[in-house]
Amino acid sequence: MSRRPPRLALSPLHRLPAGVKLGCLAVTASALLLVEDWRGIMAALVATALLYRLGRLSWRALLGQLRPLLWLLLPLFVVQGLGGSWAEGGVVVLRIATLVLLAALVTLTTRTDAMIETIERGLAPFARFGVDPAKVGLAFSLALRFIPVIGSQSAEIRDAQRARGLGRNPLALALPLIVRTLKMANDVADAIDARSTDGEDDEALPVARRSPPSDILPTRLPCADIAPPPRTSFTSPCSPR
Repeated sequence: MSRRPPRLALSPLHRLPAGVKLGCLAVTASALLLVEDWRGIMAALVATALLYRLGRLSWRALLGQLRPLLWLLLPLFVVQGLGGSWAEGGVVVLRIATLVLLAALVTLTTRTDAMIETIERGLAPFARFGVDPAKVGLAFSLALRFIPVIGSQSAEIRDAQRARGLGRNPLALALPLIVRTLKMANDVADAIDARSTDGEDDEALPVARRSPPSDILPTRLPCADIAPPPRTSFTSPCSPR
Protein backbone atom coordinates (compact mmCIF):
# COMPACT_ATOMS: atom_id res chain seq x y z
CA MET A 1 0.00 0.00 0.00
CA SER A 2 1.47 3.37 -1.03
CA ARG A 3 1.98 5.97 1.62
CA ARG A 4 0.14 9.25 1.36
CA PRO A 5 2.51 12.13 0.53
CA PRO A 6 2.97 14.84 3.16
CA ARG A 7 0.39 17.56 3.20
CA LEU A 8 2.97 20.24 2.43
CA ALA A 9 3.89 18.48 -0.81
CA LEU A 10 0.31 18.99 -2.07
CA SER A 11 0.60 22.77 -1.88
CA PRO A 12 0.58 24.60 -5.24
CA LEU A 13 3.41 26.81 -4.00
CA HIS A 14 5.56 23.79 -3.25
CA ARG A 15 5.09 22.52 -6.79
CA LEU A 16 6.19 25.78 -8.42
CA PRO A 17 9.77 25.77 -9.78
CA ALA A 18 12.32 27.56 -7.65
CA GLY A 19 13.20 29.91 -10.50
CA VAL A 20 9.61 31.13 -10.79
CA LYS A 21 9.36 31.84 -7.06
CA LEU A 22 12.71 33.60 -6.90
CA GLY A 23 11.83 35.69 -9.94
CA CYS A 24 8.47 36.68 -8.47
CA LEU A 25 10.20 37.55 -5.20
CA ALA A 26 12.68 39.83 -6.97
CA VAL A 27 9.97 41.59 -8.99
CA THR A 28 7.67 42.03 -5.98
CA ALA A 29 10.49 43.34 -3.78
CA SER A 30 11.47 45.87 -6.44
CA ALA A 31 7.85 46.99 -6.80
CA LEU A 32 7.41 47.38 -3.04
CA LEU A 33 10.40 49.71 -2.89
CA LEU A 34 8.57 52.05 -5.28
CA VAL A 35 5.29 52.09 -3.33
CA GLU A 36 5.00 55.00 -0.90
CA ASP A 37 1.34 54.66 0.09
CA TRP A 38 0.79 52.61 3.23
CA ARG A 39 -2.49 51.27 1.86
CA GLY A 40 -0.73 49.71 -1.12
CA ILE A 41 1.84 48.04 1.13
CA MET A 42 -0.92 46.89 3.48
CA ALA A 43 -2.66 45.27 0.52
CA ALA A 44 0.61 43.49 -0.34
CA LEU A 45 0.89 42.32 3.27
CA VAL A 46 -2.64 40.89 3.20
CA ALA A 47 -1.90 39.17 -0.11
CA THR A 48 1.25 37.67 1.41
CA ALA A 49 -0.78 36.31 4.33
CA LEU A 50 -3.18 34.70 1.86
CA LEU A 51 -0.22 33.12 0.07
CA TYR A 52 0.78 31.52 3.36
CA ARG A 53 -2.63 29.89 3.50
CA LEU A 54 -2.27 28.82 -0.13
CA GLY A 55 1.01 27.17 0.83
CA ARG A 56 -0.75 25.21 3.59
CA LEU A 57 1.20 27.12 6.26
CA SER A 58 -0.37 28.01 9.59
CA TRP A 59 -0.82 31.47 11.03
CA ARG A 60 1.64 30.46 13.72
CA ALA A 61 4.28 29.95 11.04
CA LEU A 62 3.52 33.42 9.67
CA LEU A 63 3.76 35.09 13.07
CA GLY A 64 6.90 33.12 13.84
CA GLN A 65 8.68 34.92 11.01
CA LEU A 66 7.80 38.35 12.42
CA ARG A 67 8.34 37.71 16.12
CA PRO A 68 12.17 37.96 15.98
CA LEU A 69 11.84 41.30 14.13
CA LEU A 70 9.69 43.05 16.71
CA TRP A 71 12.72 44.39 18.57
CA LEU A 72 13.80 46.03 15.30
CA LEU A 73 10.46 47.11 13.83
CA LEU A 74 9.09 48.85 16.92
CA PRO A 75 12.12 51.11 17.55
CA LEU A 76 12.34 51.80 13.82
CA PHE A 77 8.71 52.88 13.76
CA VAL A 78 9.26 55.21 16.72
CA VAL A 79 12.42 56.74 15.25
CA GLN A 80 10.80 57.28 11.86
CA GLY A 81 7.71 58.76 13.49
CA LEU A 82 9.65 61.18 15.67
CA GLY A 83 12.14 62.16 12.98
CA GLY A 84 9.72 62.38 10.08
CA SER A 85 6.08 61.36 10.11
CA TRP A 86 4.19 58.46 11.61
CA ALA A 87 2.80 57.56 8.19
CA GLU A 88 6.34 57.25 6.85
CA GLY A 89 7.28 55.07 9.80
CA GLY A 90 4.30 52.83 9.11
CA VAL A 91 5.30 52.52 5.45
CA VAL A 92 8.86 51.50 6.36
CA VAL A 93 7.73 48.94 8.94
CA LEU A 94 5.05 47.43 6.70
CA ARG A 95 7.47 47.23 3.78
CA ILE A 96 10.10 45.40 5.82
CA ALA A 97 7.52 43.02 7.29
CA THR A 98 6.12 42.21 3.84
CA LEU A 99 9.56 41.60 2.35
CA VAL A 100 10.57 39.34 5.23
CA LEU A 101 7.35 37.34 4.97
CA LEU A 102 7.74 36.93 1.21
CA ALA A 103 11.34 35.79 1.52
CA ALA A 104 10.41 33.38 4.31
CA LEU A 105 7.55 32.02 2.21
CA VAL A 106 9.96 31.20 -0.61
CA THR A 107 12.36 29.43 1.73
CA LEU A 108 9.56 27.51 3.45
CA THR A 109 8.12 26.20 0.18
CA THR A 110 11.35 25.56 -1.75
CA ARG A 111 14.08 23.00 -1.24
CA THR A 112 17.47 24.50 -0.48
CA ASP A 113 19.27 22.52 -3.18
CA ALA A 114 16.73 23.70 -5.76
CA MET A 115 17.28 27.35 -4.80
CA ILE A 116 21.07 27.00 -4.92
CA GLU A 117 20.91 25.26 -8.29
CA THR A 118 18.67 28.02 -9.66
CA ILE A 119 20.98 30.76 -8.38
CA GLU A 120 24.05 29.09 -9.88
CA ARG A 121 22.28 28.61 -13.21
CA GLY A 122 21.11 32.23 -13.24
CA LEU A 123 24.62 33.53 -12.51
CA ALA A 124 26.32 31.29 -15.07
CA PRO A 125 26.26 33.99 -17.83
CA PHE A 126 28.16 36.34 -15.50
CA ALA A 127 31.07 33.93 -15.11
CA ARG A 128 32.88 35.71 -17.95
CA PHE A 129 32.90 38.86 -15.82
CA GLY A 130 34.61 37.14 -12.90
CA VAL A 131 31.53 35.96 -10.99
CA ASP A 132 31.89 32.45 -9.58
CA PRO A 133 28.38 30.90 -9.44
CA ALA A 134 29.58 28.02 -7.26
CA LYS A 135 30.95 30.39 -4.61
CA VAL A 136 27.76 32.47 -4.66
CA GLY A 137 25.69 29.32 -4.21
CA LEU A 138 27.93 28.24 -1.35
CA ALA A 139 27.57 31.64 0.32
CA PHE A 140 23.79 31.43 -0.07
CA SER A 141 23.64 27.96 1.46
CA LEU A 142 25.85 29.06 4.36
CA ALA A 143 23.61 32.07 4.98
CA LEU A 144 20.56 29.81 5.17
CA ARG A 145 22.39 27.48 7.54
CA PHE A 146 23.67 30.27 9.77
CA ILE A 147 20.22 31.75 10.43
CA PRO A 148 18.88 28.89 12.61
CA VAL A 149 22.31 28.35 14.18
CA ILE A 150 22.54 31.98 15.28
CA GLY A 151 18.96 31.80 16.52
CA SER A 152 19.72 28.78 18.69
CA GLN A 153 22.89 30.41 20.02
CA SER A 154 20.91 33.53 20.87
CA ALA A 155 18.42 31.45 22.84
CA GLU A 156 21.24 29.68 24.71
CA ILE A 157 22.95 32.96 25.60
CA ARG A 158 19.64 34.51 26.68
CA ASP A 159 18.90 31.59 29.00
CA ALA A 160 22.40 31.70 30.47
CA GLN A 161 22.28 35.44 31.07
CA ARG A 162 18.80 35.20 32.55
CA ALA A 163 20.11 32.64 35.03
CA ARG A 164 22.81 35.15 36.01
CA GLY A 165 20.24 37.91 36.50
CA LEU A 166 21.21 39.77 33.30
CA GLY A 167 18.15 38.94 31.26
CA ARG A 168 17.18 42.61 30.79
CA ASN A 169 20.65 43.78 29.76
CA PRO A 170 20.85 43.95 25.94
CA LEU A 171 24.66 44.09 25.96
CA ALA A 172 24.81 40.84 27.90
CA LEU A 173 23.09 39.18 24.93
CA ALA A 174 24.60 41.13 22.05
CA LEU A 175 28.30 40.95 22.92
CA PRO A 176 28.59 37.16 23.43
CA LEU A 177 26.43 36.56 20.37
CA ILE A 178 28.65 38.79 18.21
CA VAL A 179 31.79 37.06 19.48
CA ARG A 180 30.35 33.60 18.84
CA THR A 181 29.13 34.57 15.38
CA LEU A 182 32.49 36.05 14.36
CA LYS A 183 34.36 33.01 15.66
CA MET A 184 32.02 30.64 13.85
CA ALA A 185 32.36 32.64 10.63
CA ASN A 186 36.16 32.57 10.96
CA ASP A 187 36.17 28.81 11.53
CA VAL A 188 33.92 28.23 8.53
CA ALA A 189 36.10 30.49 6.36
CA ASP A 190 39.23 28.58 7.38
CA ALA A 191 37.52 25.27 6.63
CA ILE A 192 36.38 26.46 3.20
CA ASP A 193 39.83 27.84 2.41
CA ALA A 194 41.43 24.55 3.43
CA ARG A 195 39.13 22.54 1.18
CA SER A 196 38.91 24.79 -1.88
CA THR A 197 41.41 24.26 -4.66
CA ASP A 198 40.04 26.71 -7.26
CA GLY A 199 41.23 24.38 -10.01
CA GLU A 200 44.84 24.17 -8.76
CA ASP A 201 46.81 20.97 -8.92
CA ASP A 202 47.40 19.11 -5.71
CA GLU A 203 51.16 19.50 -6.08
CA ALA A 204 50.88 23.31 -6.34
CA LEU A 205 48.92 23.61 -3.11
CA PRO A 206 50.47 24.19 0.29
CA VAL A 207 50.90 21.11 2.40
CA ALA A 208 48.12 22.16 4.78
CA ARG A 209 45.64 22.38 1.88
CA ARG A 210 46.47 19.12 0.15
CA SER A 211 44.28 16.10 0.42
CA PRO A 212 45.57 13.54 2.92
CA PRO A 213 47.62 10.88 1.18
CA SER A 214 46.18 7.43 0.96
CA ASP A 215 48.95 5.87 3.05
CA ILE A 216 47.69 7.60 6.21
CA LEU A 217 44.10 6.58 5.68
CA PRO A 218 43.00 3.42 7.49
CA THR A 219 42.42 0.63 5.04
CA ARG A 220 41.45 -2.05 7.53
CA LEU A 221 40.31 -2.35 11.07
CA PRO A 222 42.94 -2.18 13.80
CA CYS A 223 41.90 -5.55 15.12
CA ALA A 224 43.07 -7.13 11.85
CA ASP A 225 46.69 -6.53 12.90
CA ILE A 226 46.29 -8.51 16.11
CA ALA A 227 47.52 -12.03 15.66
CA PRO A 228 45.20 -14.74 16.94
CA PRO A 229 46.33 -16.59 20.05
CA PRO A 230 48.18 -19.87 19.43
CA ARG A 231 46.05 -22.95 19.49
CA THR A 232 46.71 -25.21 22.45
CA SER A 233 45.66 -28.79 22.63
CA PHE A 234 43.85 -29.95 25.72
CA THR A 235 44.81 -33.36 27.00
CA SER A 236 42.50 -35.08 29.38
CA PRO A 237 44.14 -36.75 32.39
CA CYS A 238 42.24 -39.91 31.58
CA SER A 239 43.37 -40.11 27.97
CA PRO A 240 46.18 -42.54 27.16
CA ARG A 241 49.58 -41.00 26.52
